[in-house]
Parts: sequence; structure tokens; C-alpha cells
Amino acid sequence: MTKKTVLIIDESDLFREYLKDRLTAGGLAVETAINGLDGSVKLRNSIPDLVIVDYSLTRRTCKELLEEKNRNPNTAAIPVILTAQQIDKNRLLELVPLKIKRVIMKPIKIDGLFATLSDIIGIKLEVDLTPCVIEAHVNDNIVFVEIAKGLNREKVDLLRFKITELLDLYSIRNPRILVMLSDMDLSFVDGTNLELLLRILLDRAGAKAKHIKVLTNSTFAREFVKGRTDFANLEVVTNLQYAMDGLLTDFDPQVEMKEGRADVLAERILSAQTHESSRESIEMRFEGEAVKKPLSLDTLREVGKGLSIAVVDDDFIIQELIKTTFGAIGASVTPYEKGSEFVEAVKTRGFDLVFLDIVMPGMDGFQVLARLRAEDIELPIIILSAVSQREAVMRAFQAGVRSYLIKPLKPDQILKKTLEILKANF
Repeated sequence: MTKKTVLIIDESDLFREYLKDRLTAGGLAVETAINGLDGSVKLRNSIPDLVIVDYSLTRRTCKELLEEKNRNPNTAAIPVILTAQQIDKNRLLELVPLKIKRVIMKPIKIDGLFATLSDIIGIKLEVDLTPCVIEAHVNDNIVFVEIAKGLNREKVDLLRFKITELLDLYSIRNPRILVMLSDMDLSFVDGTNLELLLRILLDRAGAKAKHIKVLTNSTFAREFVKGRTDFANLEVVTNLQYAMDGLLTDFDPQVEMKEGRADVLAERILSAQTHESSRESIEMRFEGEAVKKPLSLDTLREVGKGLSIAVVDDDFIIQELIKTTFGAIGASVTPYEKGSEFVEAVKTRGFDLVFLDIVMPGMDGFQVLARLRAEDIELPIIILSAVSQREAVMRAFQAGVRSYLIKPLKPDQILKKTLEILKANF
């Protein structure tokens, strides 16, 4: 039986590569095009069963390409899936007559895309539905990969796409990688996916084995790595501090001699980098795993009036700085001088973001975090402190805080860190 053919027209090399590999593995024939003109030529020549086309194209616009497709009797009936990072409603209405079957917004949830493909062309694409949460972010030259609940092959496979994006975005040529496998009791049935994960880190990320640490309590993971000669020098550890010491060894000798490794941990580990023009194509979440829409500085200004922010700090200057910074975008800022006052207030009102000082009289920042956990209250939190010692950094990290700002603060730092913590996670 002849394979059904899908034409992918998208200017993202990574998106085309990932989708081609995955659809080919699913039994489809796949053609790819790198821009609108290329897509127009291949559409006429290959006559595919389905077209997946991105809205933002060069050399020929998406609208021009689809209009040409509909004028050609050989291609007019071919169904189209339109993908878009963002699209104005009026522009979308202009495309309605062009026989678009579905519009899917980027970043794309892969299970939703596969379900749409199955509906349109009648090909069943199997999706691993193993519960799994994967998040990846960069702190300076360190890539953090956090995996919880289980190893899902679809999401693990997407890591090769995501890590490449991160490395390119931040121009990282010699990455250090920390993989945190949280509360997972792995066994031999997870061996194939664990091998895929480690292979992606070594081959796709280009990391040296000695620069990869796997943080886990899983005996199986330790024995699995130990028994493979191709994973020699890759270390499985059970202690976060030991893992970080290993990754930071020989990291930046000049900085270490001047400041000492412990003194620079805070900024390197907890201040995840962000990039205002970052645009993800595929999301490592499924349809039912909703997250907030990614923000940019422009959209942050647009939604500023709807943001409710708490600053928990006994320093009046810090309170005023944050109030002034967010006042410029119309956000509401409520200051609390004492941690105990905030803990009581948060029981009856919600906040979109909390700035929390570590050192305060009475109830300090760590005690506030402990009370929030005890009350099962989850909030996006940015730690504020002049403290940069190893113990404070590790305690914040282990408490689930990923964002950390060292005083003195600057307005642009505050806004960028806000974007980082409010944006959608991969």
C-alpha cells in the first residue's frame, strides 16, 4: 500500500527535522520545504495528502501559497493544518476561505497535533501516554533537566529538540548538564527510555560524559549507567551539592580565584536565563497539561494591569523599587514588612508573583516557604537577598525556588526575572 505523504513547510530547521523523523517513524512519507517559495514548488510536484504550513514564511507568504494551491485543481482539495506563533484575528479570517482544516498555535503540543493528523488523514499515530513532566532551563553554562513522575518516550525524544534550541539561543558550546530524576522508582522496563535520554545528552547536546550529572536515588539508574561502557565517566549522584561542585569544577578559573565558587553559586544556579525574542516551536507537554501563555516584555506591559504582586521584605527601599517598577506597567503591588503578615494574607487572596526576602526579623524567607508548603499553597516566587552563601542557595533550590535575585536590584533585572518565572515551562 502506498504511504500517505505529508508536506511540512516551516522555516525552523529543528521543527522540520523533529516532525519529519517522528512522522516517518509513524509510517508516513514526509517532504519538507524551507520557505514559502520552496513550499509552493514542492506542493505542485509532490501532490501530498496533507500540508502542514507555518503562517510566518518568507519568499512567498502563507496566504499567497494557499491561494495558489486553491487555484490549482490538482492541489485544491488537499487539507491544510496551519501553525502559528501568533496571528491577528483579522488575518486569520482572511485565511478561512482557503480550506484550512485546523489552526494549531505554537508551541505545539505533540499529542494534539498527532490526534489532528489521525482525524484528517486516517493514520493512527501511537503516542506514549506515560505520566511524565519534563522541564529544561539554562543557568549560565549549565543546562538543568528536571524529570518527574516517569519517563515518557515522546517527551524524552523532544528533549533533543529543546536542548538544541537552548544551546543555540545562549551560544553554549561546552554545556554542563544536570539531570534531576525526581521521586522515580525506575526498573528494567525504563531502560530503553533511560538510554534514549542519556544518548540525547551525549550526542545531541554534545556534552562530555564528565560534564553530565544524573541526580537520583534510583538504584536501577546507577546500575544501568555503571554497566554500560559507552556511558563511562557519566556520573550518577544522590547529593545536589556534590553534583553542583562537580559541574562547577574548572568552570571558570578566573572567577573562582577572585570570588570563590560558593560566592557565585546563587547567580549561576538559580538565576535562569531568559531571552525576550525566544520562540518555541514544540512544547514538552500534552493537551491536558495546560500552562500560562509565554510572555514577552510587550505582553507583560499589556497584561500588567491584571497582575497582582506581593513583595515580602522589611526594606522600605526594596518595597518602593518594586512598586515603582511594576507601577509603570499598571500592576498592583502589595508590600509586607513581615513574613507572618504575608502568610496570613495569602490564605484569603491570591498573587500572580511573590518577591520574598530571605533575611527578615521574626519569620524569615525560609520559614515563609515552609508555611506555604504546609498550607499547600503554590505561588510563583522570586527570592530576594543580599545573601549568596552556598547554604542559602541550596536551601532555596531544594525548596523549589528556581529564581533568585541578589541585591542591589535594578528595574530591568526585576522585569526580566518576572518574565522568566511567569512564562510557560517546557
